[in-house]
Amino acid sequence: MIGYATIGANDLERATKFYDAVLAPLGGKRAFANERMQFYMGGSAPGMLAICKPYDEQPASVGNGSMFGLAAGSREQVDATHAAALAAGAADEGAPGARTDNFYGAYFRDPDGNKICVFKMG
Repeated sequence: MIGYATIGANDLERATKFYDAVLAPLGGKRAFANERMQFYMGGSAPGMLAICKPYDEQPASVGNGSMFGLAAGSREQVDATHAAALAAGAADEGAPGARTDNFYGAYFRDPDGNKICVFKMG
C-alpha cells in the first residue's frame, strides 16, 4: 500500500552515506535523486524510502511517536542491518531479539534522531 516514505535529514550527504550502509544488508540500493532527496529501492519490494532535506528549508526534526519499519527477509538480516546502523553512527534503541512469538526486531536512531525498526515477521 505504501509507495514511499520520506525521512528528514539536515545533512543529505551524511544521511545518504548512513543509509547506503544501513540498507545494504536488506538489498537496498540508491534509485533516483535530486538536490534535496535520495530515493532507495529494495529488491522485489514495491515501496521506496527517501532521505530528504525539508521542502520548507526549515531544519528536519523527528516526530514524537514516529518510527519507520524496514522489513527484513530473515532474522540474520535484522541482526546485520542493526549492526551496520550502529557501525555507521546510529544510536541503539533496542538490540535484535524476539518481541513477540511472531515478531523479531531491532531499533536504532539515525544521525538526525529518526527512529527506525528493522524487523522480521514469523
